[in-house]
Amino acid sequence: MLDRRHAIRLVLAAAALSAGWLLPPAAALAQQSFQRFIPFLVDLPGWTGKKPDGLAMEIPGSSMITATREYENGAARLSAAIITGPAAQGALAVTKSGIKVETSDGRMGTSTIDGLQVSRAYTISNKSGAILVALSDSAMFSLSFNGVAEDEALALARKFNWKAIQAALPK
Repeated sequence: MLDRRHAIRLVLAAAALSAGWLLPPAAALAQQSFQRFIPFLVDLPGWTGKKPDGLAMEIPGSSMITATREYENGAARLSAAIITGPAAQGALAVTKSGIKVETSDGRMGTSTIDGLQVSRAYTISNKSGAILVALSDSAMFSLSFNGVAEDEALALARKFNWKAIQAALPK
């Protein structure tokens, strides 16, 4: 079965091939590699973390880096990601909106935590949601979760050193 991470890579690779994009030389990839972000995808107490993975892609005028790690704790699941480039820019639009919504089944809102803009979405019925942390205009940390209470998810997200990740971003 194809998991979400591999499906995303497949779609990106197919788009690159169909557009005729060429990947840059190995030296250029090494400078922008996802490997620099792997140390920030830390072990979480009580959770089993899978092996971190990532992708670095550059096309003329744009580049994207993702580093991801999946975690399990019984039936609960987390997915942590550091994303740079156009995908992050699009996802971060909500952090700039100042939106706040609450319904009987969930809530969504933005706030400032440790000087960074943070968007949170939570669905009450299945204890799932996502936390997006704006690290720059085109970089973010994301924690998506399922089977985890909202406050616990935020506490887990804060175990990742957002400021250190921010400092490691390409200049």
